[in-house]
Amino acid sequence: MKVLVTGASGFLGQSLCRALRGRGDEVTAVSSRVADLRVENSLGQFDGTRFDRIWHLAAWTQAGDFCLRHAGEQWVINQRINTNVLAWWQTRQSQAKLIAIGTSCAYAPGESLSEEDYLLGEPIESLFSYAMTKRMLYAGLLALHKQYGLEYLQIVPSTLYGSGYHTDGRQMHFIFDIIRKVLRAKNQGESAILWGDGFQKRELIYVGDFVRLALHLADDVSNENVNLGSGEEHTIRSFAMIVCELTGVDFGSVEFDLSGYVGAKSKVLKIDKLRSLIGDPKFTSLKDGLKRTVDWFQDNFESIRRSPR
Repeated sequence: MKVLVTGASGFLGQSLCRALRGRGDEVTAVSSRVADLRVENSLGQFDGTRFDRIWHLAAWTQAGDFCLRHAGEQWVINQRINTNVLAWWQTRQSQAKLIAIGTSCAYAPGESLSEEDYLLGEPIESLFSYAMTKRMLYAGLLALHKQYGLEYLQIVPSTLYGSGYHTDGRQMHFIFDIIRKVLRAKNQGESAILWGDGFQKRELIYVGDFVRLALHLADDVSNENVNLGSGEEHTIRSFAMIVCELTGVDFGSVEFDLSGYVGAKSKVLKIDKLRSLIGDPKFTSLKDGLKRTVDWFQDNFESIRRSPR
């Protein structure tokens, strides 16, 4: 199978490309160095190949308060990226199935985080612009399927974690930020100060589980929007306690910055549809997944410790 992957150099993209190649697919990995997706027809260089699948992972965003500080840029840049990818798909690669990655922040606070509510209500203010560009991506999939019969699948992930997280100066998702700060406390004597009161809740899914299940869905499911998470959430304090246990750091030394950015108070995806489509997902246990992640961070501490807070 011939597969093109946008966002191939990212955390998820690298894991996905390895898995695709591991099962024998011919992968064209597209990063921003290969094609600037903000530019119209930047994918035209691949017109000579008829792809069976297009995985669209690319997005201009970062974790933390990035969306608050770049709302206008996020709207313009991500709309360009998504429109250019969808236009190339429709005009040059209409035989391909496109698998797009949505976002859980598209769900409105107070609504059920189940697939039928993806376009309902207003996303949280701090993530509004990015969330709406992802909603528009889904609207594009629906429109192109309706008019041209193009085959698609959208997968909405919860927060991914695991080994191999990029440390290229970006702000980190909460779980990686916790690990880094606890390791700094252990190795450098710094205080581990976490944003918020620690009672906000989050959901994680191990990146290997996500890729395995996403490939299953891509092979068997079409023209659907499917949540892909673990279906359970824990407080930031609970995550921090496990990380402290794994690193030998006293949890009592962890501090909480009540003025820090918090985001949503709770966010766990409904995965009833996922279970109906594939049965038992068989997730990696949280403690096992965090151990693998912490071990990787400890092995790469010298590069990670220099990353911004």
